Amino acid sequence: MEFDNNIPIYIQVIHDIKKDIVTGKLALGDKMISGRDLALMYKINPNTASRIYRELEAQEICFTKRGLGTFVTEDKERISNIRKDMANDLLEQFISGMSNLGLQKDEIFSMLEEKYQKFDITENAK
Repeated sequence: MEFDNNIPIYIQVIHDIKKDIVTGKLALGDKMISGRDLALMYKINPNTASRIYRELEAQEICFTKRGLGTFVTEDKERISNIRKDMANDLLEQFISGMSNLGLQKDEIFSMLEEKYQKFDITENAK
């Protein structure tokens, strides 16, 4: 993963983990890798990995069973809400960017429809 220097690393990793959860790469109830392995995987400080898991727990995205590890939440509604939040964030960025280019709503919709027809959404949803 290439990190954006303008966004704290722990936030970028949290976003990546959330994406893995909402796309099903990490299923409900799955055991997550250890903090040490997370640090190795993302090439981050182990303290940052601990902070990531603490933040994910605070957001009720995962939970820890003492002596067993950290697990993805089993709350389907929570994951659905996270997915909606992530989608809304992307939409807000998109709309803001298009508006900054001076495009009007009807132009944006027209461009979006045209691009959507050319884009194989099932291919890229993986």
